[in-house]
This record gives sequence, C-alpha cells and structure tokens, in this order.
Amino acid sequence: MSTAFQVAVCGSIVPDPLQTLEPVTGPAGPALKNELMLPAVLDPWAWHALFEAAHLAKAHPGSKVYLVSVAPKAKLQQVMMTVGQKVPFELLAVDGPSSGFTEAAEIAPLLVETIKTIPGFDLNRLLVFGGWESASRGAGATLQIVGELLGITDQFQGVDQLTVGQDGALEILERIEGGRHQISRCAGAPAVLGWATGNLPEPPNNPQIGMANMRGIMPALQKAKPAKLTGAGVTFASVTLPKQQRQTKIVKDTPPDEIAREIVAWIQQ
Repeated sequence: MSTAFQVAVCGSIVPDPLQTLEPVTGPAGPALKNELMLPAVLDPWAWHALFEAAHLAKAHPGSKVYLVSVAPKAKLQQVMMTVGQKVPFELLAVDGPSSGFTEAAEIAPLLVETIKTIPGFDLNRLLVFGGWESASRGAGATLQIVGELLGITDQFQGVDQLTVGQDGALEILERIEGGRHQISRCAGAPAVLGWATGNLPEPPNNPQIGMANMRGIMPALQKAKPAKLTGAGVTFASVTLPKQQRQTKIVKDTPPDEIAREIVAWIQQ
C-alpha cells in the first residue's frame, strides 16, 4: 500500500557562490555589501532536498511537494524562474531577509507557521526536508527547531538516502563520524530529514513543468506576508572575511611523516 506524503522542503536563497562577498556593518546590523545587487540562487543543500522530495512524491502517488522559503520576494521570484523548471512543487513564501545574519530561533517559527498553511495539513503525513548545511543559515539548528515546534521527535541529519517501505516505514541512510554511515528506521511520518548531498542528479529543465509551477508561484509571491524579525538580544562584535594565507615550499624526497610534522607545526604557529 503506497503512502501519500506532504513534503515540506525548507530552503532559502543565497548569493551566487561565484560572487565576491564583502561583509559590512549597517544601521540594522551586519549585511553584505550591495546585497540587493548580487545574483541569487537556491541554497545548494536545499536543491538536494527538493530533488529528493520530488523523487519521493513521484514514487508515491497522491504526495505533494511544498517549497517553504523565507526570502525577499523580488529576489525569490528571479530564482523561481530557474528552480520552477526542474520539478513540480507548490511555493509557500514569506517575504523576509535571506541573510545569514538572521537567527534560527526567529526563522524556525516563521517556517512552522507557513508549513501549517498547507491545504489539508496532516501531521501524520508530513515529512520536513531541508539542507543538513546551508550557504547562509549554517547554524545547523533551524530544521531541528522546526521539528520541535511541530512536535516531531524523529529527526535525522546528514541524510544521503531515504527508502519507504510498503507499510510506510522509513529507512534512512545518514552520515556519522569517521566517514561512515548508519541505517536508521522509524515507523513512518512525521519526520524531519536534513539532507547532505543525496544521490540523485540534477533534473533537466522542463518548460512544461515550469509553466505549471509559475501559475502557482506568482500568486504565492503576491500574497507573501512580510516577516517581522527583530534580532532582539543579538549583537555582533565584528564581521570580516576569513584571512587568506599561503606559504609554499618545494622539496623533494621528503618522507610523508616529515611532511605531516611540518604541516602540523605550521598550523600550530
């Protein structure tokens, strides 16, 4: 018997990683220089989660994918022109900042409130997907807080593969320390899965899917509610780019142990 799921994929937009990012301190706190001018993309880890969600929905008739995003709606609209051609989904948008300087404790309740607006919301059919990591909000806490606020205790991070049994039970292949994996099992939905890279290729562009998605994306963006984030109690002492340092030494016939000792000594300097 196939199980129909409601798959909520949490993912925001981030500046294109090929751009040079320069942090600045403004009246409202830390920000990126010329942030509104930077081209944006969907967070790379959210991409993987979205592909996996679409694959799951295709394999389980009656399932539906919802992309839940907190981002500036003008920028989100630009990104959706590309994302919308990949896989079928319904957009649930909140007009808010996509900056990495926002706090998970403020973003998570917005996501939960938006997830609960899914038509016919059913916690017993809900799977919350997202990135294990993030190119902006890399605190590693947002998905966990979303799960806690929804009352979901089955949470898995670093997921590479999900298999659904005939009875709806979930088998999850997730990463653990030491470059190893473990297999976890739970009875079924609800569950929270933070995806690593998965094992699916990027779907090709499909104009028909894009046209179908855009019919829902544009109204969703128009009715996106503005998010009120205060950042109360959060202060930043400084915001700077990591310093680059390069020291090159060319040697021949040096034993690996000696090379390793020199590297350790250099790091400890």
